[in-house]
Parts: sequence; structure tokens; C-alpha cells
Amino acid sequence: MNTAAHCTGAIIAGGRATRFGGAAKGLELVGGARIIDRVAKALGESCDELIIVANGADAGTWIPRARVVSDVRPGFGALGGVHTALMNSAHAAIVVSWDSPFVPGVLLRALRDAGEAGGADAVVPASSSPWGFEPLCAWYRASCAAVVERHLDSGDLHAGSWLREVKVVQLDCSPWGDPDEIFFNVNSNEDLSMADTLARRAR
Repeated sequence: MNTAAHCTGAIIAGGRATRFGGAAKGLELVGGARIIDRVAKALGESCDELIIVANGADAGTWIPRARVVSDVRPGFGALGGVHTALMNSAHAAIVVSWDSPFVPGVLLRALRDAGEAGGADAVVPASSSPWGFEPLCAWYRASCAAVVERHLDSGDLHAGSWLREVKVVQLDCSPWGDPDEIFFNVNSNEDLSMADTLARRAR
């Protein structure tokens, strides 16, 4: 593969998980597999390397083959995680939050293909989120780090607002399933139970 098109898969594993009792929610099981392993598998189908953006002392044990990187600027939430992922990517990164057990690898491959083919700065899947897309399941060109950093400096930590300043392509992800299920997040014990039910039903 052309080095210039190298794509880093970044698992964003930050946050205090206050609605989850402070537990490392990505290490919980959904359908018999840890959420982080499900995310890593999906990223592995489309990326050339895998990193975990995390500050936990034990993060190096989560996925032995993955490189762990700590937040470049700690305390800036999910947007700080995206910034760190981009700062640790040579060309582009696909970022996925570690509490998203149902993101399919084929969708991530489609995000990458659209980014590399269309000259975009970012490719985001359309969804029913308040933004209308998923900023924590997206392909970003590494050069977007400068825009993200300006937003960190300004105190605007919304994960999607910075995208108004770059060239964005929105991708219809409905060919790969119901967006509400694809982007289901595990933020509570109730969510975990629901995710487990969905995973077992899909078998």
C-alpha cells in the first residue's frame, strides 16, 4: 500500500464513564466478546495499524498488538482523544469510540475509500444524532489536527462543531444496517444489557 495513504485505526478510550460507575466500559462483554475487541476487529478490516487513545495505567494490556498513546492534551474529553489520534497518524485516521460494539468493518472500509477517493478532509456516516452524523466514527485526514487544536484552545469541545471548517463528505450507512443500531453506545448497565440482547439476536 502507498505510504501516503496509510490509515491508522484509533480506538478512543477516554472518559470517566460516570454513568457506568466509573468502570472501563470498553472492557465489558457484548455477545461474549469485549466491546474493545469488537471495535478492534472492525478497524482491523480497514486500517494499517491500531492505536488506543487512553490514559489508564493498564491500557497496554488491553490489546497487546495495539500501540497505546496518552492524550496529548489531557482533560479535553472526546475531542481531545480525536486530536491525539490525529497527532499520532501519518496520513489519516479512522476513529471509533470504544463504547460502540456494532460498528461494522465494511462501513469503516467505505469511509476510508470515500476519503481517499474524494479528496475530503473528513468522511462521516450520516445518523440520527444531534449533529446528523457520527463524529466519533469517522475518517479524518491527519492535517485536521490543526483545526481541532484551535477548538481545544477556544474551549469549544463539541466533537462535531469543528467539522464546519473542513471539507466533509457524509456517507449513507443504511446499506450496512440500521444506523441507530450501528452507532448504539454503551453508557450504562441498561445499555450493556440491551447491547448484549442485540448481539445475541444477530447471531
